[in-house]
Amino acid sequence: MKLVVLSDAKAMNGYGSEHGLSFFLEVDGQQTLFDTGASDLFLKNARILGVNLSKVDRIVLSHGHYDHGNGLQFLDGLPLLCHPGCFVKRYRKSGYGELGLVLSRAEIEAKFALQTSRKPVQLSEHLYFLGEVPRMNAFEARSTKYLLEGGTEDFITDDSGLACITTQGLVVISGCAHSGICNMIEHARQVTGVDRVEAVLGGFHLSGLNVQARSTIQFLDDLGVHQVLPSHCTLEPALSAFRARFMGGELVVGSRHCF
Repeated sequence: MKLVVLSDAKAMNGYGSEHGLSFFLEVDGQQTLFDTGASDLFLKNARILGVNLSKVDRIVLSHGHYDHGNGLQFLDGLPLLCHPGCFVKRYRKSGYGELGLVLSRAEIEAKFALQTSRKPVQLSEHLYFLGEVPRMNAFEARSTKYLLEGGTEDFITDDSGLACITTQGLVVISGCAHSGICNMIEHARQVTGVDRVEAVLGGFHLSGLNVQARSTIQFLDDLGVHQVLPSHCTLEPALSAFRARFMGGELVVGSRHCF
């Protein structure tokens, strides 16, 4: 598996950054665009990196937040896979700011070959879309900062990720892990039938070194995860705690990774 970071909050010299996330993956001879960031920045960075997005086999959307899917307005005609709950109107509790996708479901259906699934989907021999992630443990996804239209709490049940089977074990890839990165890992192990987890990467939606962050580090440690590469919505001091405990460092725009 090869991965290139096209959009994220931090960048190597020569590339643009934003509050968004987009990864380009090559697995089993197929190319997958995982999320499209908040703007057309992923396209600009891809051109600098020499990544030809016209050859992409599919787009996978992790969840329906603007910073992961608003780049869709700059693409056309590709297969697009996501959870059916990605298209709701959603807001922050603080300030009631809207943070859903700029495109409606009807507009996306007109632009892409849309497939939605709550269940896992096997994309190739070694790559899986995880579908809806069960919220099983006691320290993740128990509260939310978001609201749905009408004022009900939004626990972002559409949050999903990818799992890739490599010779070293599973690589689990999240967009934000609103469902909980540990919940996502356990779900990935069940979906793929592979227990060994080699690497976990992407947004973990953690900032403070609180109970959830400490419990996540302990979970990954107990599981024997070798590489942990947080990005996007993983902030200090949690970010430093992950770097201190695990190999892998941090994902930044322009970096390339092989597993």
